Amino acid sequence: MLEYAHGESRYFEKPYGTFNPRMVRYWDDLFLLCLRHGIRILLTPFDTYWMLRRWRHHPYNAKHGGPARTSKDFFTHEMVIEAMIRRFRFIIERWGEDGTLAAWDLFNEIRPCWGGTPQQQGAVLSRISEAVREIERERWGFTRPQTVSMVGPNPSPEYEAILYRHPALDFSSPHFYGTRAMDLPRDTAAPARAMGRWMRHAWSRMDSPRPLLNSEHGPVLACRRRNRLPETLDDEYERHLMWVHLASGGAGSGMRWPYRQPHLLTPGMRRSLRSMAGFMTLVDWRRFSPEDAMPEVKVGATGIEVFACRDRTQAVIWLMRRAPPKHTGPLPVSEPICPLVITLSGMEPGKYVARLWRTKEGGCMGSLPAPWTGGKLRITVPRFENDIALALTSAREACFHGDASLKRALPDSSTNRSLSLPLEF
Repeated sequence: MLEYAHGESRYFEKPYGTFNPRMVRYWDDLFLLCLRHGIRILLTPFDTYWMLRRWRHHPYNAKHGGPARTSKDFFTHEMVIEAMIRRFRFIIERWGEDGTLAAWDLFNEIRPCWGGTPQQQGAVLSRISEAVREIERERWGFTRPQTVSMVGPNPSPEYEAILYRHPALDFSSPHFYGTRAMDLPRDTAAPARAMGRWMRHAWSRMDSPRPLLNSEHGPVLACRRRNRLPETLDDEYERHLMWVHLASGGAGSGMRWPYRQPHLLTPGMRRSLRSMAGFMTLVDWRRFSPEDAMPEVKVGATGIEVFACRDRTQAVIWLMRRAPPKHTGPLPVSEPICPLVITLSGMEPGKYVARLWRTKEGGCMGSLPAPWTGGKLRITVPRFENDIALALTSAREACFHGDASLKRALPDSSTNRSLSLPLEF
């Protein structure tokens, strides 16, 4: 968020129409740090949560010289719409030179209290979208992906059309709140199932494929009840949500609002992000168009949750043990399943490789052949404990994307050697 409206010192304009020099310097420094460390920013122009709750203090309030009498003027009053576009222009001209500013959330958590009907709001979003793209093209010669966020993955039909099908927007970004398993977690398996359910629901509401990013979630009810989660529980809770999001076809890990004191992700959560970043190198994302594959994955054991997506030549699978009845806390250590057979249908015939990934510690455990038999790929995992991630790609594609050990093990047409690589368990 470009500003933080919880207090009086972090408004981006103060007074209205004057960009706050302290905040501009703050963002100068932040963009420089992000550039230095390879961090990209999804930026939204207002802190709508606290702006609504503290509207009487906000510089856009007419009482302080702003253009809006109430919050409902944001999508109905011409001066407010022009002010939003002017704010975007300033950001683009000052910080829009490179990809550090990666994408726009044009309006955070849009809802009726910002004025107009959903149809009117959608029309204003189209206008803002085109204005932003025009400024970017004029100044830098390229544009960025755009979205608008919304609380809850299951809005009314009118808002569903904005969230999942608005023609001017490039990706969908629901905020996954409203599910008790995720808002007030007692264990780490039920939140994962809830995330998977809502991801599949979100995909089902689109009329054409577009990227899906859960751009905010977290244990909000636990925070409001001042019941901070134990770090071991919170780390596994978040790690499971990350992998469900990715394996359900989402863009990356999804995004966590910390709901912790201090307001930071834990070291364990950052390790999980680093682990996932390593896994990302195993898939050719430029050519991957994921679809839900959960019904097409079968495992040769009971008590395992499956989350999966695929296209015709690549797939991502994440498997998780189910929690025992009435269990609370992180998943208990269970007797390993040795081996675990997995089958996947729906892929093109060919030679495939499955690379197995430790989600907690990070690191590839090795590669396995995934033979095509009877219209299905078959993967035999030597040992399954509580969770594991798999990346499936064609053997040739895996070779071309830099897996030196895999290249050495590719089938040799002269000797008809089969693919077989060592595993680390």
